[in-house]
Amino acid sequence: MQKFDSIVIGAGPAGSTSAYVLAKSGFNVLLVERGKVAGSKNVFGGRIYISPLKEIYPDIEKAPVQRWVKKERISLVADGCLTLEFQHEKTTSFTAYLSKMAEWMAGKAEEAGATIVTEITVDNLLVEDGKVKGIVAGGDKVYSDVVVDAEGINRLLLERAGFIEKPKPENVALGIKEVIKLSKKDVEDRFGLDETSGMAWLMMGDVTKGIPGGGFLYTNQDSVSLGIVINLGGAIKMIKEYAYEIVERMRESPYLKDYLKGGSLVEYSAHLVPQASYKLIPRLYGDGFVVVGDAAGMLLDLGYTIRGVDLAAYSGYLAAKAIEKAHSSGGMTAENLSVYEKMLKESFVYKQIEKFRGTERIFSDPRIFTEFPDAVTGIVKRMFHIEYESEKLLDNVKKVKGGFFRFILDALKVVRSL
Repeated sequence: MQKFDSIVIGAGPAGSTSAYVLAKSGFNVLLVERGKVAGSKNVFGGRIYISPLKEIYPDIEKAPVQRWVKKERISLVADGCLTLEFQHEKTTSFTAYLSKMAEWMAGKAEEAGATIVTEITVDNLLVEDGKVKGIVAGGDKVYSDVVVDAEGINRLLLERAGFIEKPKPENVALGIKEVIKLSKKDVEDRFGLDETSGMAWLMMGDVTKGIPGGGFLYTNQDSVSLGIVINLGGAIKMIKEYAYEIVERMRESPYLKDYLKGGSLVEYSAHLVPQASYKLIPRLYGDGFVVVGDAAGMLLDLGYTIRGVDLAAYSGYLAAKAIEKAHSSGGMTAENLSVYEKMLKESFVYKQIEKFRGTERIFSDPRIFTEFPDAVTGIVKRMFHIEYESEKLLDNVKKVKGGFFRFILDALKVVRSL
């Protein structure tokens, strides 16, 4: 009977990090991935925050970085487009292709001694006498002392085992991304970048046609990642077209088309992501298993930025450390593995999710994505669109659609949530 100290399901950032940390500590680790190569099934917008990863990977700057984000843009889009831009030399994030990044992380795990097996679909968790004792794949049983579930947002294995329920549509979002190929020179000239710097551009308002969510654009070396993230519950109620058509319309919009002129579409992908993360956090441990990454709800959507890879990887790191402690304490019982939840709640990951749980109020109110951007851009338009007489700012604000007090309440709602 083949047995490992630990089996990790999924070679994304969370799973690969768990495998890496465990293998470095001397555990016999099997990392199972259903894609052809590690990371081939991973999809995300394109930005990664580096500080938490430095704690795990001291050589993180050798990872396949596309560009270091030194320019930030946020746009409200309605009848017009109001954009706020911030430039900075010190950066805490970079753009990347997640497939390449996850492959690099899995490579680190393999270097540390983990065994990686690809093109394997895990059918079920192997549960005996109420304890997870391994996995079932293609009719074969593979045993381990502990299983790290990093299967992603589609938590089918946990559902089949009866450990969690299916997520509600309003608690997840649909992300759709296109990669537009441009020349390196065009990327740098059009977005005002040097050879290594990059830009992150988030958009809110008409880009999603009233569906709660937003748009994004990230610059790579010789391409841009363009897409939307929309609340699935809102989309089910409100969408009147195919979701990919929203991205196509955004690509052809007046405020983006010149940036993308002459580019060719080289990649299209779609993926579900956690949104109301604190509502998606499942049972994080049990006899013989822990849950990490997207499967554990480790993503933070703040509206003005999205954090996923660093939170997912750090949850994988903490899970590995918890497994080490459980091993020292006598075995992979639920009681011993409960230290993982304790460590997670004491970490910046859980504290950030708790701190920003108010963002749910934004994503549950379609008016914030329709009337509010329309009101703000309308105010700015009237400020600058002058024919004979200029108006005072307060008089201008009083003319917003829906009324002055509704606008103030919406503005307060946005500020308090973020």
